[in-house]
Amino acid sequence: MGYVAVKGGTKAIEASIERLKYERLKDEEILEVNTILATMKAMIDQVMSESSLYSPYLAALAIKQAEGSMEEAVFLMRAHRSTLPRLYYSQTVEAESMLVERRISASFKDIPGGQLLGATRDYTHRLLDFQLIDEDQSDNEQWLRDYKDKLAATRAQNEVQYFPKVVDYLREEGLFEKYEKNNTDPDDITKQSLQFPASRSAKLQVLTRGQTGAVTSLGYASLRGYGQVHPNVGEVRVGNLPIYVAHPNEMEQDEENEFYIGEIRVTEVESFVPVTVKNEQNESELEFEIGYGICYGQNETKAIAMSILDQCLEHPEAEFPTHDEEFVLLHIDSVESTGFISHLKLPHYVTFQSKLDSVRQVKGGDKDEN
Repeated sequence: MGYVAVKGGTKAIEASIERLKYERLKDEEILEVNTILATMKAMIDQVMSESSLYSPYLAALAIKQAEGSMEEAVFLMRAHRSTLPRLYYSQTVEAESMLVERRISASFKDIPGGQLLGATRDYTHRLLDFQLIDEDQSDNEQWLRDYKDKLAATRAQNEVQYFPKVVDYLREEGLFEKYEKNNTDPDDITKQSLQFPASRSAKLQVLTRGQTGAVTSLGYASLRGYGQVHPNVGEVRVGNLPIYVAHPNEMEQDEENEFYIGEIRVTEVESFVPVTVKNEQNESELEFEIGYGICYGQNETKAIAMSILDQCLEHPEAEFPTHDEEFVLLHIDSVESTGFISHLKLPHYVTFQSKLDSVRQVKGGDKDEN
């Protein structure tokens, strides 16, 4: 069999794209973008997180276009994001201002403000619900009316409640070190390529838009002994954070002049990691550090895994791959990893022909010697 370079192929490519459209339309069902927006929130959150673009509607459109392929949807969103103008950087977001809808701690049963379970599948049976096959619109509307009636009967608070951070109480007890706020501009990995050693701001950006499965896998690997971080989850929060930008023409920074441009829904995790340090008497003692994780939408598993890897990368250990920043940061990106794997499908006729000729020469040489 001979391997030769392919010429042309335009008609075949056009036919392939046409066939792709046929495969999406052949069952004559049209999935509305608003249907995805209303019913596929977990997929939308994942696509927004991995593409570094907060737009639920565009994420739903990308999912429809990609026919549910997450890697393709993320690719589409990142490509679109690269065409958008960068008008402003937001002001530093204060996590204490989050409008919390879910807040739990795995380290303390009683936390100031209480635990809010919110919407979660943590306590559901993982059994297929066959009733969904015949889901009825009128039944859904009746359920919604009943639920809203129960909400209306609940006494609402007159003021918005902000929940303090669990770690702040531990800091007051001297169990966690207090740090000055770092207000230096972060490195923007969307504008400049990743450099090693990476700053913490760059590491956190790569981790938060890392592929959910990859971040989870490496966080899991650390727990299983391929790393040295096994934390307690101090606090998991899910809620909305308000975003402000500074006045473009004011030289002096004044909060009164800032513009509110909207809010983003995020999951934030602070993990408590025990570390051994030397005190002034050169004696070993136990302290706690914080592993931090945050991502768009509600994706608690990824945020917890991110907090593990954050601590891993802050403490390099040559013998553990999950503590190697190049290993972690260069392999968790969805577009980079799937793109490089997918390139293997593209024609490699010349390189393979060269290797094939080498093998034939060796085999032919062996026959001549025999």
